[in-house]
Amino acid sequence: MNLYIGKLASDFTAKAVMSDNVINENFNLKKYLKGHIGVVFFYPLDFTFVCPSEIIAFNNRISEFISRKAKIVAVSVDSHFSHYAWKSLPINNGGINSVQFPMVSDIKKEISNSYGVLSEDGFAYRATFVIDDQFVIRHYLVNDLPIGRNVNETIRIIDALEHHRVHGEVCPAGWNRGEKGIKPDSYSVTEYLISKADSL
Repeated sequence: MNLYIGKLASDFTAKAVMSDNVINENFNLKKYLKGHIGVVFFYPLDFTFVCPSEIIAFNNRISEFISRKAKIVAVSVDSHFSHYAWKSLPINNGGINSVQFPMVSDIKKEISNSYGVLSEDGFAYRATFVIDDQFVIRHYLVNDLPIGRNVNETIRIIDALEHHRVHGEVCPAGWNRGEKGIKPDSYSVTEYLISKADSL
């Protein structure tokens, strides 16, 4: 990977099909995310098999991201024309409907390369990056092509980052929003494990 946890994300400007299907010739990631958490997810190609399920899963949970001050951005190596055509088709005709987040064209493959997710075959792996409101990478996950991602896990990561920011607690395995975290000291860890180890 060219990017690392705790480092600034790679900014880019590219053509994108916006939520209202207008083509933005100069979509800029940093400008778009300003003041928000960013979820930038890469997928291999339009009009494929696993990809539409992931895109629709993100779109179906758009209100949950908005409520967390998070914005979603999708990226693939397809042209903006391909994105527009795919968005224009209803699901029962092989499309994804008009999803409510930008779909960026990385036709030159520079963005996928800068994020370290470009495959040898020339398209991006299934990669998800969570970028905080300071444009710092806080999480990333890369799946091989046959494995669709879990959008609920992305939401959980955002919740965990917010819990840590507000309470200063760390979030143990399987932690979910509304649950207690652990104070970062040996006593609290021991206390937590005594009560929770069997259910982890």
